[in-house]
Amino acid sequence: MPASAYAEPLARLGDRVDVTSVQIDSVAFPAPRTESERTLREYVGDPADIARAVAGQDVLIVHGAPVSSQVLDAAPLRLVCCARGGPVNVDVAAATARGIPVVNTPGKNAEAVAELTIAFALLLIRAVPRASRHLLDGGGFSESVFDGKEFFGREAASVTLGLVGFGRVGREVAPRARALGFTVIAYDPQVHDAADAEPVSLDVLLDRSDIVSLHARATAENRHMFSADLFARMRPGACFINTARESLVDEAALSAALAAGTLSGAALDVLERPAPGERQPLLDTPGVFVTPHIGGATEETLNRGARRAVAAVASLLAGQVPADVLNPQVLQAGSVRT
Repeated sequence: MPASAYAEPLARLGDRVDVTSVQIDSVAFPAPRTESERTLREYVGDPADIARAVAGQDVLIVHGAPVSSQVLDAAPLRLVCCARGGPVNVDVAAATARGIPVVNTPGKNAEAVAELTIAFALLLIRAVPRASRHLLDGGGFSESVFDGKEFFGREAASVTLGLVGFGRVGREVAPRARALGFTVIAYDPQVHDAADAEPVSLDVLLDRSDIVSLHARATAENRHMFSADLFARMRPGACFINTARESLVDEAALSAALAAGTLSGAALDVLERPAPGERQPLLDTPGVFVTPHIGGATEETLNRGARRAVAAVASLLAGQVPADVLNPQVLQAGSVRT
């Protein structure tokens, strides 16, 4: 996320703020050195560098930079804003212990991820991964418009799309899918008002869906929730989409289901990292289409995150409680320190 993405929304605050920015251009990061750093995930940069940069500041806005206890102790911060859906690069517990509110921007990439999900669904029902692989493996172009019967697909109106997880992304997928003609069903134990989708049990969803699309939030409890058992319970010949998190899927079980023909295809935006020097096996699995975690990679997503992070600063300046405070227990009498 370029620092320039914040320029326009910050300019609207005028001379009420004095801005210092640091751009982290490398994707490298040092090995964790403290217990706090070991709690962080998916970050770039060195916490020591961030600690030096934050000295003398009142508010810290980050996207991928690490916010460890060392960073939090480097200045009397009044607010930390993490311009991403999951603040995995922020030690929220350490901030809470110091009385510092932390806000994030949940759902900022929901529209982008939903659109990629729809693209995946269309690619799968039209057998695009297999057709593309045919050419990459040396197959020829058809000589006639009547060739290509091995790549016959289906149209959206004949396909049932099952959404596992009906949070912010799932709620964006459903109306887009319905507009194309998909029948949309959804399973989410926390949601009972699935607008634009028929709420069903997980068993019913697996039995009825031609495509199962995963949109659950990853937790320690649901690691490998899609296991050999769930893949075996899916409709024979169904397809699988994962634009959520790689930890939700047992990739060995997915590979086995594809090899056995239980599943006819998969589209994945996230994969487990292979061991150093090894190639991710799903990259070479027939019927699988893979992208390198681009679900939220749009200009609109970045700008939306920047605007919402700066909106939290505006709330602080107005003496109001910002939206999306992750640790509201640090707030007293419904306000923040201004």
